[in-house]
Amino acid sequence: MLKGLWKLTWLEIKIFLREPLGVIGSIVIPAVLFLALGRIVTSRPVRFSNRLTDFVMVGLPVFVSVMIAISTALSLVTIMAIYREGGILKRLRATPLRPHTILAAHVMVKLFMTLVTLAIVMAVGARYYPVTVDARFVSFAGALLFSTLSILGMGFLIASLAPSGRFAQPLGSLILYPMIGLSGLFVPVEEMPDAMQRIASALPLTYAVSLLRGAWLGDAWSLHMGDIGVLTVVFIACSALSARLFRWQ
Repeated sequence: MLKGLWKLTWLEIKIFLREPLGVIGSIVIPAVLFLALGRIVTSRPVRFSNRLTDFVMVGLPVFVSVMIAISTALSLVTIMAIYREGGILKRLRATPLRPHTILAAHVMVKLFMTLVTLAIVMAVGARYYPVTVDARFVSFAGALLFSTLSILGMGFLIASLAPSGRFAQPLGSLILYPMIGLSGLFVPVEEMPDAMQRIASALPLTYAVSLLRGAWLGDAWSLHMGDIGVLTVVFIACSALSARLFRWQ
């Protein structure tokens, strides 16, 4: 089973790298976004306001990381829809590989590309980012992988519900992108009106942002067990629903 998993994972990585638009959207754009926003913000006077300083030092890296996770999930949604319509999932289902092995290979590809993208963004940032940061990169990478895994669970559920490939990515974008505004990334959740706070507390991305922010600042993971617990529940619940609703053809 493991041999089949690794072979399928490697095959999917090669397929992904052969698609220039996918590579640009998943890897190049986050790096460019990170540098462009950093330079735009820091082109202001050197003495930042506290809110602006927090965004440059913490909010921007977290924002770009959230975008990496969301683009990874949308890529998964799109691939699943294309594979279903093209009959590829049906043919894979007919092979000796078990269903969970096939789906696990796609998860591994997406997590691998997430890690590669983060490494490139951090490498480029270390060379060109106009502000020196003191972040715990290993812990932050772990937080991003964990958050991405939870969001991938949502991606599988969206892929299960999407009626066709044409609607898959727009549906995913409609569900995932609006969460950013209420995740506490730009305005702390505690400063939002009560109604918005209740909505934010129901969004998985709120807990991903909290975990990523804490990891970037060097917090111990034990301080974010609530975030980890919610993201774990989201992944398990979405995976369970996907197992019941996922269509192979």
